Amino acid sequence: MTIRLYDTSARQIREFTPLTPGCVSIYLCGATVQAAPHIGHIRSGLNFDIMRRWFTYRGYDVTFVRNVTDIDDKIIKKAAEHGRPWWSIGYENERAFNAAYDGLGCLPPTYEPRATGHITEMVEMMRGLIERGHAYEADGSVYFDVRSYEGYLELSNQDLDEMRQPAEDGITGKRDPRDFAMWKASKPGEPDWESPWGRGRPGWHLECSAMAHKYLGTAFDVHGGGLDLIFPHHENEIAQAKAYGDEFAKYWVHNAWVTMAGDKMSKSLGNSVLVSEMVKNWRPIVLRYYLGTPHYRSMIEYSEEALREAESAFARIEGFVQRVCEKAGKAVPPAAEVPLAFAEAMDDDLGVPHALAIVHTAVRQGNSALAADDKEAAVERLAEVRAMLGVLGLDPLDPHWAGEGDRGEDLHGAVDTLVRLVLEQRESARARKDWATADAIRDQLGQSGLVIEDSPDGPRWTLGPR
Repeated sequence: MTIRLYDTSARQIREFTPLTPGCVSIYLCGATVQAAPHIGHIRSGLNFDIMRRWFTYRGYDVTFVRNVTDIDDKIIKKAAEHGRPWWSIGYENERAFNAAYDGLGCLPPTYEPRATGHITEMVEMMRGLIERGHAYEADGSVYFDVRSYEGYLELSNQDLDEMRQPAEDGITGKRDPRDFAMWKASKPGEPDWESPWGRGRPGWHLECSAMAHKYLGTAFDVHGGGLDLIFPHHENEIAQAKAYGDEFAKYWVHNAWVTMAGDKMSKSLGNSVLVSEMVKNWRPIVLRYYLGTPHYRSMIEYSEEALREAESAFARIEGFVQRVCEKAGKAVPPAAEVPLAFAEAMDDDLGVPHALAIVHTAVRQGNSALAADDKEAAVERLAEVRAMLGVLGLDPLDPHWAGEGDRGEDLHGAVDTLVRLVLEQRESARARKDWATADAIRDQLGQSGLVIEDSPDGPRWTLGPR
């Protein structure tokens, strides 16, 4: 079966054919580290983590590059507002992003280059573009001449002559207001580096063209990012790279946003929900389920109700996993292959919602097998479920999630001890046929957020949905 992806540049789903057989190269626009990440930021990382996992499952050797933009106007402004060095702002928030990626189960990238570590490569690219007539220097800054590249705006499907001219922002020397800066001349109080055109700092778009060239070469398979990056960022990346002589990305894949009241989640709009705050109230694996299981090209409208629904849905899966392992007396290993229907869904533009439906079907079948005391069938279904959850990064038995580390193993153990003492009192009440007391204990535990199940091996408890 061939993997198919929606290519923004072609505006259709295309069969995926790698440039190098057996290998996949992916460049993802990562964090601009002017602030800590909200769940909209991390959704992109999750979506492309699932893509990477699926390519790996299909037997590809994946090189995954996710950059860090550690210098830009927003970082400089934030540093000035807080009276701190620009690099301390960037480093603090870079660590926050990495903690969020790791906390929600994203595999680390093959390479994670910082913009400030690649000034040499950017200068080299600008020098080449000036020599080829695609860029020019003015007053110590370097601009890309957008009219010099015939394919400009093809990704976003705009007409240059009809495009609104951007505000000047005090910039002088541009030949056309729509030309964009690759190198910004030094200003008092701003960080700067040496260049052939004087001291200054890189523009936002140049860094990705230069770093993709360094780590993935003149051509690579997939360039990813959020929809909001199509213009101007990705459009300008293409212009720089192709005018320089690179073939650049073969496929362009963009994830949709997390919205709140219909608006894109954004710091500037004041409607962002920080990951660091979310994990205080929701298990990270539940957040991954919530953000990673809708189709990557579908908007997610944030709401507490939707999170509770995700928590309940995952609890059904997790409960099944736990019951079968108890029945088998050991952790059941994942199957070597996922079911065919799951694979077909994932091959079809990473159809996670359809793939997840296959997971829930297998869970229902496994629960029916448990009810019928068919241990062999239940174990078989669990092996399939674990294989599918592994692709999605949602296997609760994976070492990353083992022991519910996000809530604390010690806390879980203490709660288990206390709950079992209460359950012993309930069992004593049941033994003397004091049903009112037994039911009252169960109801009180339920009001505390616990679900009590009476099994042939005795009562067991789990955390219920919120």
